[in-house]
Amino acid sequence: MGQQERNAQFVRALIELRSLVLNGTFVGGDRVTETTLAERLGLSRTPLRQAMDRLVDEGLLERIRTGGVRVVQFSMDDIKDAIELRGVLEGTAARLAAERGVAPDLAERMQTVLSALDDAVAGDLDFDAYVDLNGQFHDLLARLPASPLVEREMGRANRMPAASPTAFLQGQELIPDFRDSLRRAQRQHRSIFDAIRNREGARAEALAREHARLARANLEYVMQLGPDLAAKVPGLALVAE
Repeated sequence: MGQQERNAQFVRALIELRSLVLNGTFVGGDRVTETTLAERLGLSRTPLRQAMDRLVDEGLLERIRTGGVRVVQFSMDDIKDAIELRGVLEGTAARLAAERGVAPDLAERMQTVLSALDDAVAGDLDFDAYVDLNGQFHDLLARLPASPLVEREMGRANRMPAASPTAFLQGQELIPDFRDSLRRAQRQHRSIFDAIRNREGARAEALAREHARLARANLEYVMQLGPDLAAKVPGLALVAE
């Protein structure tokens, strides 16, 4: 087997294992074994072992003393803290980008994404476009300060269950005034980037942190509706009641 094929198997194992954890197929506390996964996914144990190591690093799995790993169970406070941490990191990225200046190519790309987001929320909501473009906005925000460290840690925070910028987009029918909330989020996107371009570091940081709190408000609302809604939002199946 060549290196390219080994890499492809690892990526497949990582995507499928992460999906099984986040969609609730495995619940918090479940032990996960290489043998079971190999049979279920039709993959060899080496890429599965690598994928399990990655999810341990991401915080979705934890090692147990008797060997192997199990799915981590999170409390509501854990998820709120993860959302708060994402806000801190995105705020830091926005402030650093404002202080350091943004590379012209990234600034142009951000303007393109923001214009497309304006179109997506105008008139009849283009939800699929919004989901994709919202992800692009947050990915670009992580890149604006040109700090590999900040970009890496933001990626780690975004992989925490129910803490990513897109977590509650899959459960959009659960959120009251959902379209209005997306338009409000887009206004915040624009304000964050305007502050960055104007070199207003403190304002950019505050706006980015406030933007992340939309996810916390949506989390609290959805969790009040009942545990049967866990499947609607990736990662909520891991949250203990």
